[in-house]
Amino acid sequence: MPAPRSGKAAATPSDRPTGPAVTEFVPPPAPGPDRIEGRHVTLERLDPQRHAEDLFAANQGQDWVWDYLGYGPFSDLAAYRAWQAGMAARTDPYFYALRDRATGRVGGLASFLRIDRGNGVIEIGHIEIAPPMQRTPAATEAISLMIGWAFGAGYRRVEWKCDALNAPSRRAALRYGFTFEGIFRQHMIYKGRNRDTAWYAIIDRDWPALARAHRAWLDPANFDARGRQRQSLSALTAG
Repeated sequence: MPAPRSGKAAATPSDRPTGPAVTEFVPPPAPGPDRIEGRHVTLERLDPQRHAEDLFAANQGQDWVWDYLGYGPFSDLAAYRAWQAGMAARTDPYFYALRDRATGRVGGLASFLRIDRGNGVIEIGHIEIAPPMQRTPAATEAISLMIGWAFGAGYRRVEWKCDALNAPSRRAALRYGFTFEGIFRQHMIYKGRNRDTAWYAIIDRDWPALARAHRAWLDPANFDARGRQRQSLSALTAG
């Protein structure tokens, strides 16, 4: 006996929309510049012989900086340098040390990771800013330079992910202009704890306006004689 008919017409092409054609995309290069220069900060390819000592000292006694990372704190400089050596040998993640040009000292780390050249997607993560560099123009400029490099190289999407409980990281993502895309529940286990992951992204068509906002915030005219911002980056990117 033939199956009963539903009464609905068979699907036609117009019932099944598809995304716009991507016709001119060329897979971008892997991260590779050894240095990215800014006004306040220089990003240097991670080298434990040059970077571990400064950062270990900057983080010493501040174990909370490792709370939302899958590693750390480190018991001594040798252990921290060994961890840096392992990371420096990898190309994904691709790590930078953040050198504050005002002090000459290294004050943080950040990396490109989950590099998907075929789809033009790259993530910025493993961000660890030591207390002396936190809330400085150098810290903000470092992430801005990484986003700018990615889009300038031809990536279509830059991602930011963090533990959903990491309120400072979530505020930072929005401040830079990333769009919140949702929570991946029970996404991973780290340090024996559950992690729900908050996902954020900037796509290539967002970046020109956001780049102007970043430049406006970093402009020396945006800071008074005491170094206080006149306009917040959050206000500029929201606009």
